[in-house]
Amino acid sequence: MCLACYDPSIAESAGINPCHCDAPYTHQAYARIDADLRRREVLGGMAAVVGMFAGFGLAPREARAQTPGRPILLTNLRFFDGTDLSMQVGRDILVENGVITGLPPAGQGPADAQIIDCGGRAVTPGLIDCHWHATLVGVSQVAALTQDIALVHLVSGQEAGATLMRGFTTLRDVGGPVFGLKMAIDRGVVAGPRIFPSGAMISQTSGHGDFRLLSSLPRLTGDADYTERTGVAAIADGRDEVLRRTREQLMRGASQIKIMAGGGVASPYDPLETAQFTLDEMRAAVEAAADYGTYVCAHVYTPTGILRCLEAGVRSIEHGQLADEATIRAMAEAGVWWSLQPFLADEDANQYTDPRSIAKQQQVAQGTVRAFELGRAEGVKMAFGTDVLFNPAGARSQGRQLAKLTRFMSPLEALHMATGAAGELLSQSGTRAPYQGRLGVIAEGALADILVWDGDPESDLDFLGEPETNLRLVMKDGRIYKEQLA
Repeated sequence: MCLACYDPSIAESAGINPCHCDAPYTHQAYARIDADLRRREVLGGMAAVVGMFAGFGLAPREARAQTPGRPILLTNLRFFDGTDLSMQVGRDILVENGVITGLPPAGQGPADAQIIDCGGRAVTPGLIDCHWHATLVGVSQVAALTQDIALVHLVSGQEAGATLMRGFTTLRDVGGPVFGLKMAIDRGVVAGPRIFPSGAMISQTSGHGDFRLLSSLPRLTGDADYTERTGVAAIADGRDEVLRRTREQLMRGASQIKIMAGGGVASPYDPLETAQFTLDEMRAAVEAAADYGTYVCAHVYTPTGILRCLEAGVRSIEHGQLADEATIRAMAEAGVWWSLQPFLADEDANQYTDPRSIAKQQQVAQGTVRAFELGRAEGVKMAFGTDVLFNPAGARSQGRQLAKLTRFMSPLEALHMATGAAGELLSQSGTRAPYQGRLGVIAEGALADILVWDGDPESDLDFLGEPETNLRLVMKDGRIYKEQLA
């Protein structure tokens, strides 16, 4: 309204009516202004949405691919190839179409190559974490088991980008609804590491993957609870049910199967010493996986559970910190893999408030040092993993966890566990492996996952704990996701 609308005496004294509020052209002007304001609202909302996705790490990070037709040549470097326990010099690294195609003598690479001068720094293969939960690490246990699964997936997208920026270019995900995240990363929707997915953790009733409240018992029908519906876990009792749940994960794209073969720290109702799944049930999972050309890995701590896993044909023991000497010798003789984590109940450990979980955590920590010592003495094949779970702050300790292995072995031996050895474990997936090519090594024909560091891997690995400042270049699949070499 104009002033004349409020005070008609103005028009009377002027002898005219200066009010145009009701004129058609005024209404048209108002309509144009309103439309413009609404457009600005929409744009602002879109910007907010884009900002939200960027803030969650779901806006793809800038990745620089090599110039079409031109190879990339990394020069002026010393490198650990993931296999030999030494730093090599006098060679460059040639990358073409996402693959390492050669290690020519320094200065003798192709003349048309795109040169990356590493400034004399240390170069390693991309790191591999063989026991990770990509969708469960960045949220609390309450959030993961009760809140809208969309939140869990958004946070996992954020964490995937952060994981890649820590130098972990490949993960073996051993439990959780990770298939969508893997597809998003592989399609370039979000930045993140390669993922070898297990899908839902397969557990017996009352097992380490049974997250139901006691108020949910007894289950009188076949209805699944929240964790089963969202793909966190799958409860199976009896051979037929184990076959069904295993085949469901394979149908969804699992590269290996994860079963719960003993008690756990985080779960309140199953003591560590419990043996879970009968031998026949375990064999059902192993047989179904073998029919698909892959293998079963098993969460388990104790000798009884481990020996049952070996008899059933399980190929990878996850944790196992309470194994005795005879059991560890049996693992070596069977040629199974030991995915062993530095569980030390220290400042980087998963945090628990339940006294039962705290007590179990201490028990596992006491067995960790002995497990590493005996495992190495017996020659068990060991690969690195962290198992950071329901611990957003703890996720950032991933590189620091790897550095802790130098308490038990030389720095290059520890680095080997997270590169060449881990790549060998991943190769157990056979034709179910989602990526074709060697991982964890710098060698001709290997996939081009390459890191450049400020640090000396021959003396210590402490630099892994501060990737923000020490990790100068991140290359995955021949694409550069971070470069700070100047």
